[in-house]
Amino acid sequence: MQDVRGRAGHEDGLRGSGGRRGAAYDRPAVPATRARAYTDVDACLLTGDKGITADSTAATVWQGMRDASVKTHARVSYAPVTGEQSTGNARPFLNGLLQRSCDVVLAVGDPEVTAVESTAARYRKVDFVPVGGATRASGNVRTVPTGDGLRAGVAEAVEHAVDARG
Repeated sequence: MQDVRGRAGHEDGLRGSGGRRGAAYDRPAVPATRARAYTDVDACLLTGDKGITADSTAATVWQGMRDASVKTHARVSYAPVTGEQSTGNARPFLNGLLQRSCDVVLAVGDPEVTAVESTAARYRKVDFVPVGGATRASGNVRTVPTGDGLRAGVAEAVEHAVDARG
């Protein structure tokens, strides 16, 4: 008889143990998991082709998202728009985030923000947070202005969206 690893097992049912019995061969208890438990909410960031490079607006937004994740346990991720930096090219990347079931979508950069603003009305169950752009807070869109307080503003917007989901 062979076990799943292809080695000979034992007829006594102690497969893989070499037939040994007794406390001397017991394995230590498995420690409690240290993995972080997340809620079932995903916050996703759409950026330009440079992603979340140091000292960029996208990096500040990312830090705000991570701050919110620590408080709410929402999962956070980001996707850079590669290729041409245009609204038309940003739409497929935004659609990818929506197909991945992102519950909160943030956008940084003019083409990305424009894509979010033109798409939000069709996805009423998703919360959108364009960074910069035309200031508005209606329905499922909550704009966060750039400048001082950006990180805290993003964290607050994500926390608000996550809390609204229960």
